[in-house]
Amino acid sequence: MASGNPFYDDLRNKPEIIDPPQSEDMMDISESSVNDPTQTALKPNVTVSSSVRELLECPVCLNAMYPPIHQCSNGHTLCSGCKPRVHNRCPTCRHELGNIRCLALEKVAASLELPCKYQSYGCIGIYPYYSKLKHESQCVFRPYNCPYAGSECTVMGDIPYLVSHLKDDHKVDMHNGSTFNHRYVKANPHEVENATWMLTVFSCFGQFFCLHFEAFQLGMAPVYIAFLRFMGDDNEAKNYSYSLEVGGNGRKMIWQGVPRSIRDSHRKVRDSFDGLIIQRNMALFFSGGDRKELKLRVTGRIWKEQ
Repeated sequence: MASGNPFYDDLRNKPEIIDPPQSEDMMDISESSVNDPTQTALKPNVTVSSSVRELLECPVCLNAMYPPIHQCSNGHTLCSGCKPRVHNRCPTCRHELGNIRCLALEKVAASLELPCKYQSYGCIGIYPYYSKLKHESQCVFRPYNCPYAGSECTVMGDIPYLVSHLKDDHKVDMHNGSTFNHRYVKANPHEVENATWMLTVFSCFGQFFCLHFEAFQLGMAPVYIAFLRFMGDDNEAKNYSYSLEVGGNGRKMIWQGVPRSIRDSHRKVRDSFDGLIIQRNMALFFSGGDRKELKLRVTGRIWKEQ
């Protein structure tokens, strides 16, 4: 929503996320308690008024403010990330900012405990103000990004929601079972950069897995890659393994690995080469015929480690 102040609006078009401070006088919190909502269960009388939250909201970027919180001589505040962007002028009254810190507001912030922003997804934890961002970056209840790689999809949600989204909105093929046998055909395999993203979702062992197959450039060499991603967190993904096999003309290539969590982006997995990589010349050899059309058959299976 436009603020009516073009100065604010211009700055908000260039958002900048500021990490919480790492100073010694802040409350230390262990890795386990940051990520475990049972360690910070709901407390009966913890409430934070909306007016206090508004005081801690930077008027420029609208993000929560963390020390050092700056103020002008009239008491208007803003975050340390926005201070250099306003050229030392208060965005509210236009007075010179100087180097005045709002220590009182910093102390108020240190006394606050707030619910995780993923409360609606099931997190019941209450966290100190200065630890909240760290927890939220690791919260096991945080939603997942859509794993579809064919477009820059911005949809987020839990696994059941994303499965429905992939099926209904992206028209992704859905299969039940832990084995698969897919044939990928492309009329002009020399147009590697224009290869279509292909994604299939498998349901087995009470979980969902995404099989990716695509073409990209590995240096100067055009290649195809197939890999599996697990629709869940990395600690669960490690309970499973998978194998992929491709071949033809009496030859074959086999890959075995562990599916990557969809917490890792599709690009991150692809660029780490964590999958079955097939050079284009080899793929065309497997395809047979006059090598003018890609006809690859990829088979594989998923299993649960004991």
